[in-house]
Amino acid sequence: MPAPNSTRALEFYNLSARWGHGMPQWPSSPGINVLTRQFHALDGVYVTEFEGIMHRGTHMDAPLHVTENTPTLTGYPIWRFFGTGVAVSIPKGKWGVITADDLEQATPTIRKNDIVMINTGTHHKLADTDAYYAYSPGLYKDGAEWLVEKGVKMVGLDVQALDHPLGTKLVDHGPGPSHPHLMEEYRRETGRDVMADFPYWEIAHKTLMVKGGIPGIENVNGDLDAITGKRCTFMAFPWRWPGGEGCGVRVVAIVDPEQTFRIETGRSGTGE
Repeated sequence: MPAPNSTRALEFYNLSARWGHGMPQWPSSPGINVLTRQFHALDGVYVTEFEGIMHRGTHMDAPLHVTENTPTLTGYPIWRFFGTGVAVSIPKGKWGVITADDLEQATPTIRKNDIVMINTGTHHKLADTDAYYAYSPGLYKDGAEWLVEKGVKMVGLDVQALDHPLGTKLVDHGPGPSHPHLMEEYRRETGRDVMADFPYWEIAHKTLMVKGGIPGIENVNGDLDAITGKRCTFMAFPWRWPGGEGCGVRVVAIVDPEQTFRIETGRSGTGE
């Protein structure tokens, strides 16, 4: 939500989903457990304990998550976590693919060194459902390659993963299929073989992070619609965690209304 600033009318927007016990989770194990260890009435302090993996909610992946002997979270240079960029609308429905052409035609124009937030509209469906986790749209090979070739700084998506769900273990990739019914459902709906159309396992993860060194953020949410179509300042900092392969992040967008006015009109917001 917009918030006043004491020195300038900057607007701050939250782009992260609610995190914690009971949150919707990607269909793998283990889940998240949050336990209350101390209470005010008994101990005079309140303390909770978290048990689980970090690939939940709005989080950043590291290359090590998908490829052996590659960098951890601390392998990303810190400059990648802060900078200017764009939030672009690329509406997609069930199993839609975010293509290189979609990204090329997006507005505002995606530039080199931009941080890019992709709004497919799927964040409105965030819940413990197939609609969000099994049927979402997503990036695949050519879209991820376009982002690397463009030289963007960081990427976030409002879907279940950096990869299209049919490029994950939900179907016959890696340790899958964990959801074999999707393979037959895809054949019924399209008349094609899912493994022929999506032959690569987590190729967007590997292209963005391993090939491009680009931090990828999954499950972008919150006020995403409010900043879509705008050029903003973004930040999302993971823990300084040697060995960390993923980490929950608080993604924030900052909009300077005066700067936005100048970009959109080509004139100064002060009349100069």
